[in-house]
Amino acid sequence: PGRGRDGVLADPEWDDVHVVTGALKLFFRELPEPLVPFALFDRVQRLGELVQSLPPPNYATLRYILAHLRKVMEHADVNRMTRQNIGIVFGPTLLRPEKELASMAVDMVHQNQAVELLLSEFQRIFPAPGTH
Repeated sequence: PGRGRDGVLADPEWDDVHVVTGALKLFFRELPEPLVPFALFDRVQRLGELVQSLPPPNYATLRYILAHLRKVMEHADVNRMTRQNIGIVFGPTLLRPEKELASMAVDMVHQNQAVELLLSEFQRIFPAPGTH
């Protein structure tokens, strides 16, 4: 009673990391939608399925290029090639519609996001051989 917000967290019961972890897990579990929305989880799943359906040479080449680009990202402090910048540079090159549409800006955003997702979820989308 009468404690401010800081007073609640100063209570000794919050010193136990397991209590804090349990409270956080319960909070996130009770959200109507996960912190990472269902749609994004589905996007990773769908993108993975699409990648798996590529012809073997396309799959191998895409995997090789993305693995290299992930190494490039490790040096973003020097080369400024963050995941977002790589998406901007390689999105339109690796993914493009068969016919250019009036909504070119929207296409570019989707291309960039797809490359970013391929990079961030590389292990899930390109599982190591024998771990499918």
